[in-house]
Amino acid sequence: MQNWKKLGLIFSPNGEYEWMKTHAMMPVMDLLENDLARIYFSTRDSKGRSQGAYIEINLNDPFKILKISDEPVLKLGQLGAFDDAGIMPTCIVNHDKKKYLYYNGWTLGKNVPFFSFNGVAISEDGGNSFVKKSRGPAVLFSNEVDPYSTFAPTVLIENDVWKIWYVSLIKWVYEDDKLKHYYNIRYAESSDGINFKREGIVCIDFANKYEYAIARPFVLKENGIYKMWYSVRESENIKTYRIGYAESEDGKEWIRMDSEVNLDVSESGWDSEMIEYSYIFDFKGKRYMLYNGNEYGKSGVGLAVMQFGS
Repeated sequence: MQNWKKLGLIFSPNGEYEWMKTHAMMPVMDLLENDLARIYFSTRDSKGRSQGAYIEINLNDPFKILKISDEPVLKLGQLGAFDDAGIMPTCIVNHDKKKYLYYNGWTLGKNVPFFSFNGVAISEDGGNSFVKKSRGPAVLFSNEVDPYSTFAPTVLIENDVWKIWYVSLIKWVYEDDKLKHYYNIRYAESSDGINFKREGIVCIDFANKYEYAIARPFVLKENGIYKMWYSVRESENIKTYRIGYAESEDGKEWIRMDSEVNLDVSESGWDSEMIEYSYIFDFKGKRYMLYNGNEYGKSGVGLAVMQFGS
C-alpha cells in the first residue's frame, strides 16, 4: 500500500503576470545541481490560454520559491498552428547534454471544443531557452492510430530506445445533450525521441462503464518493474479525478492496482474536490509526489511524501 502524506500547497499563481493569471497544471520536475529543482507547469492568462512556466526550489525547503519564470518557457504558436490556443509541458528528458521538453499543443475546434497533439522543444543551454523542433506536432500528430487528439506524453530511454506512454482520445459522444470525450493510455517507441512508431498498444483502458478519462501517465522503472501513476475519472460514486496506479513487466501490458494508492481529497481547501496529474520523484531516500487539486490545477501544485511501514 502506498500511504501518502500530504505536505501542503507549494505554489499557486497570484495573477502578477498577465500571462500567468491562474493554474499551475500538470507539474514536471527537472532535478538540477545542489538539490535545486525546476518545476515546469502550464499556466493560463485572462483569456484561458495556457503557456509553459516554471518555479525553482531547493528540495530541502520545497515551500520556499527561489525563482518564478518572468516570461513563458514556450510561447503560443502562430495563429492557425496546432499550439495557437495553448501549450502544456508534460515531460522533460535529459539526454546527450540536451533537454527535451515534450508538450501538448492546443487549438480550438468548431464541432468539438478542442484538438491537442504533441511536440517537443529542445534546450542546448541547460534549460535557459528551448527551441521548438517544429511548428507542427512533430512527436505525436494525427494519424490512423490516433486520429482525434493526443495528450501528456511521458518518455523513458532504455538501451537507446525512447519509450513513450501517452493519452489518446478515442471518441467524442453526446451524452445528456453534452459532448463527452473518452481517452485511454497508449504506448509507442522511437530511436530518436521524435519519430515514434505507433501501433495502437493500449496500456490502461476503462475498467467499467463509468470511466471515460484516463489521463497523464507518469512512468518509472524500478527493480525491473515498470510503475505507472495516472489520473482517472469517474466511478459510480465519484465524478472527479483520482490517482490510479499500475505495474508492468514489459511496459506494454499492465495490471491496474488503483487501490494501492492511499491518497484522497481533503475535507476542505485547495484539493478538496479532486486530485490528479501526479509526478513522482525520489530525494534523499524518500519518494515524493507533485500533484494538482481542484479545477484541474487552478488551485496550484501540492506535495506529498510516501510513508513506508505505516
